[in-house]
Amino acid sequence: MTSSVHDQHIPGTQGRLFVRTWTSETASSKAPIILFHDSLGSVELWRSFPQALCAATGRTVIAYDRLGFGRSDAYPATLPLDFIAREATDDFAALITHIGLTQFILFGHSVGGGMVVNCAARYPEQCLGLITVAAQAFREDRTVQGIEQARELFQDPVQVERLGKYHGDKARWVLDAWIDSWLHPEFEHWNLRDVLPEVRSPALVIHGSDDEYGSHAHPEQIGQLAGGPAQVEIMPETRHMPHREREEDVVRLVAEFVRELG
Repeated sequence: MTSSVHDQHIPGTQGRLFVRTWTSETASSKAPIILFHDSLGSVELWRSFPQALCAATGRTVIAYDRLGFGRSDAYPATLPLDFIAREATDDFAALITHIGLTQFILFGHSVGGGMVVNCAARYPEQCLGLITVAAQAFREDRTVQGIEQARELFQDPVQVERLGKYHGDKARWVLDAWIDSWLHPEFEHWNLRDVLPEVRSPALVIHGSDDEYGSHAHPEQIGQLAGGPAQVEIMPETRHMPHREREEDVVRLVAEFVRELG
């Protein structure tokens, strides 16, 4: 099945957002899948996954760079500590309004998983399904340790330059936004416990058995507290990037999950 790709910039709450859309020949009547990237991610870093997802599901797939990331405009300030919940009321709201979406399926990787939980809770009628991959549900010691190790790695200017390939001169802001937010003392008690019961749509919760940023406690909590039916899948011998490490398996799981959705 072939798909076409369309790039555009749309107005967000504080700047322009870069949006890429993959559309299959059979996608017109089906709710699209919207992708939310991780803390260092961007549209480009989804690589081949969106095209594969579009082909397997027959649905339009939409990915956007959050403000400050990728080809979107720079964020005008320090990232606020409520940025995960705020995405639902700010730029995601701008995205669905601009495109005119009345129904959608949400897919979030890592911190993007926390964002899609908040979006699903805010738009219970429009959200037909929720997929999280390697999502954090709270700040865990393993999460902090993984970020501290990454902070050491990014002391190497070469690593920052590699990040600049995707974020341009915003690379240092992207890195600081990730590290400073998660390691901030006031972020210690952040969690999804209160918002998960407000999710009404079916959920698919995917997690790697060897995820360096979160134990099995995260998918277990998401599955247990979500207000709708939840399917939890722990992928063996998989770390924090299941959609990259085991793309075929993740695409298959998602395709099966969305088959009966609108």
